[in-house]
Amino acid sequence: MLTATDRYLARLIALPLFGTLIVAAMLLILDKMLRLFDFVAAEGGPVGVVWRMLANQIPEYLGLGIPIGLMLGILLAFRKLATSSELDVFQAVGVGYTRLLRVPYLYALGLMAVNLLIVGFIQPNARYAYEQLEFELRSGALGASINVGEFTNLGQDLTLRIETSRDGGRELSGIFVRAEDGRNELSVSAERGTFLATSDLNTIVLRLTNGTLIHNSPSFTVPRVLSFSQHDLPIDLPQLDAFRARGDSDRELTIPELFRTGRAVDTPVVTRNEVRANFHFRIVEVASMLLLPLLAVALAVPPKRSTSGLGLFLSIVIVVTYHKVNEYGEAIAALGRVHPVVALWVPFALFAALIFWMYRTLAFKPGGQPIGALERGFGKIGKRIRRGFTRTRRPAEA
Repeated sequence: MLTATDRYLARLIALPLFGTLIVAAMLLILDKMLRLFDFVAAEGGPVGVVWRMLANQIPEYLGLGIPIGLMLGILLAFRKLATSSELDVFQAVGVGYTRLLRVPYLYALGLMAVNLLIVGFIQPNARYAYEQLEFELRSGALGASINVGEFTNLGQDLTLRIETSRDGGRELSGIFVRAEDGRNELSVSAERGTFLATSDLNTIVLRLTNGTLIHNSPSFTVPRVLSFSQHDLPIDLPQLDAFRARGDSDRELTIPELFRTGRAVDTPVVTRNEVRANFHFRIVEVASMLLLPLLAVALAVPPKRSTSGLGLFLSIVIVVTYHKVNEYGEAIAALGRVHPVVALWVPFALFAALIFWMYRTLAFKPGGQPIGALERGFGKIGKRIRRGFTRTRRPAEA
C-alpha cells in the first residue's frame, strides 16, 4: 500500500525519468536519421525505409537509455528533496533513506523487466530486421528511385531517363529508354509511360504511349524505325540474393537461444565463447539496474550549504564507464582469454561494493558524505580559477 509520501516521491521521479528517456531517444534518433537519409539517398531507395530502419534502432538506444533515465530520475528527485530540506524533515519524523527507497525500487524492478524484454528478445530481432533492410536497400530489393532528369541504370543493359514524374511515379512523361543485349540495340522515346506489374515477380512492364522506337542490329542494313501509339517494353529485374538467416551473429540471438547455443556440445569453441560472453553481458547489464537506486541516492545528496551538481555529473560518468568496462569484459571473454564469469561478474561485484559503501556512508554514518572529499576538492579548484580570472581582469581595468 503506497502512502502519500510514496505517491509524492513517485511523481518527483516520473518527470525526470521519462523526460530523460524521451530527450535522449530524440537526440539519438535525430543523429541517426540524418545519416540514414544520406545513406538511403545514396543507394537510391525509397524515403519511407528510413522510418522503418529508425524504428529498428530504438531498442538499441533504450538498452542503455533506460538505466540512465532510471538513475537520473531518482537522483534528481532526491536532490530536490535534499536542497529544499524536505529530506531533513523526513528523517526528523523517522522516515530514513531505506524507507524512501521503496518507490525507487518499484521503478527499478518494473524497468528492469522492461529492459530484460528489450535486450533479451526485442533487440536481437530488431537488429536482424535492420540488417535485412540495409541488405535489401543495397541490393535494390526495396526498389531504386528514378531521378527526374537523370540517366538511371536498371540492370546492366538498360538505361532510362524521364523528364517529369507525377502521382508518386505512376505517371511519367518525356521518356527515353536504351536497351542492348550485346548484338541488338533498342532506343525508344515516348511522350508518356507507366510501370505495370506482371505475374512474374522478376519482370515488370514499362507501357509507353505515343513514341518512336529505333531497332539496330548487325543484320540490318539500316536501323528500323517504328512509330507507335502504345508499346509494352518488358524489363527483367536483376536477380537478388536471399538475405541470410537470423543468428549469424550472437547479438541476433535471444537469451534462451544464447543459453541453448552455449550449452550445445556441437557448438564450435569460438562461437561458444562469443555466445557465452554475450549471454553474461546482457544478464549483468540488466542486473546492475538493481544497484542504480542506491547509487542515485548516494550521489543526490550534496553536503550541507552546497548546491553543487557534481553528483549528477559523476552519476553519468560512473554508469557509462561501467557500461564500457562490461563491453571490454565481453570482448576479452569472447576471445576466450578470460572466463565470462570473471570478466563480467567480478567488475559487477566491485561496482556493487563501491555503491554499497557509498550508500552506507550516507545513510548510516552521521554527517556521512560519500562524495564530500570530491566536493571540497572541486570547490577549491573553482575558487582558484575564479581568483585567477579576478587577477587577470584587474590589470586590464587599470
